[in-house]
Amino acid sequence: MVDLAQISQAVIEGKADETEKLVKAALDAGTDPEKVIYEGLVPGMNVVGDKFRKNEYYVPEVLIAARAMQRGMDVLQPLLQGRKIKTLGKVVIGTVEGDLHDIGKNLVAMMLKGSGFEVVDLGVDVKAEEFVAKAKEAQAEIVAMSALLTTTMPSMKKTIEALQQAGVREQFKVMIGGAPVTQQYADEIGADGFAPDAASAVDKAKELLGISA
Repeated sequence: MVDLAQISQAVIEGKADETEKLVKAALDAGTDPEKVIYEGLVPGMNVVGDKFRKNEYYVPEVLIAARAMQRGMDVLQPLLQGRKIKTLGKVVIGTVEGDLHDIGKNLVAMMLKGSGFEVVDLGVDVKAEEFVAKAKEAQAEIVAMSALLTTTMPSMKKTIEALQQAGVREQFKVMIGGAPVTQQYADEIGADGFAPDAASAVDKAKELLGISA
């Protein structure tokens, strides 16, 4: 029987090959794929998030750990087809219109996935209308927006206004972040939450959905 704690440790250490090997071994031993996710991969990423929060890990270590987790998920994915997987919630995320920066957004998406959220990544330069359409289509609970330029921050306000005009603002929690973004700006434009970094974004998403950490 494969010790799922070993999978967690491989993720924490960013060992992608090791993670893949251990996930395959766990499946060969008859472990349920969901158990591998929620007792192996997710706890590992939770530790990574905690280390990031405490400045023990930095962006490169988090990216390496997230890649290791993704390698494990790639093995599990085909076995989960058609299964209704229990997730913490669904998040539609993207960098706003006019902004092509994606490192921070990618990091937040990885951390959310690693914590058990289902993530629909819209990429960069996402128009307000696309956020609205995709959030409705995906039946998301959270719309998460990133901006790295002060000049593109108004696109966040525009997206919230587009949600209001479509009559669906109350259906979604709106979360924003990015280097120039502040809590004050979130309050100004009527966002539900602000996160200064990727680890905080996970905490904020849980808080917005009433999930105890």
